[in-house]
Amino acid sequence: MHKIEIAPEILARGRTLRGRDHTFSDIDLSRTAHIVVDLQVGFMGIGAPVEVPVAREIVPNVNSISQAVRDGGGLNVFLRYTYDPTEPQSWTGWYRDTVATSELAKVSTAFAPGNPNFELWSDLDVQDTDLIVNKTRFSAFIPGTCDLHGILQARGIDTLIITGTLTNCCCESTARDGQQMNYKIIFVTDGNAAITDAEHNATLCNMAAIFADVMSTEEVLASITAARTPARNVA
Repeated sequence: MHKIEIAPEILARGRTLRGRDHTFSDIDLSRTAHIVVDLQVGFMGIGAPVEVPVAREIVPNVNSISQAVRDGGGLNVFLRYTYDPTEPQSWTGWYRDTVATSELAKVSTAFAPGNPNFELWSDLDVQDTDLIVNKTRFSAFIPGTCDLHGILQARGIDTLIITGTLTNCCCESTARDGQQMNYKIIFVTDGNAAITDAEHNATLCNMAAIFADVMSTEEVLASITAARTPARNVA
């Protein structure tokens, strides 16, 4: 697992901005979605095209959150990074202008539907009540490239718990855009994975300072349990 390091001054700045440690600890599960970002074979397998070893280690935490959200009446959405050369809104700024030809061949093959690397990791707990949604950008909120926003809005979702990989790419991009689209973002410290601790912690610092309520899996599960426990009347 990643060694979590968020500088005290960054935590303090986030606390000053929000007025408390955790802004979204009071979860309404009927309006909450757990967004599992790109935990696909192509990122998780040994020797995978874009292997993120820690992504294999976070699966138990992701599954625990999925089960708790499911049991509480919330929604789990499993995102899949997708290469689709036929999409009308082509991503030339990445695939043509940024990515080397050798890398493009590797990624385009691995993350095309039908390739084994495109599929969700087999150890994930995915049930029939969960949703699987494809996206063709790092963020799941780019209009015309993913159906996530419409799906969430149709269900009255306003709170997102973000887990998955890569912390500093698709997870961070989705969290940043989601926050700016009025979603309440909970970013899970030990439920996201990057290639290095440095990259992982850099994103956690960004999230804690500005974009999200940063929680551990234990804290998220405690919030979900509290949401499911009826308040007792005090005489």
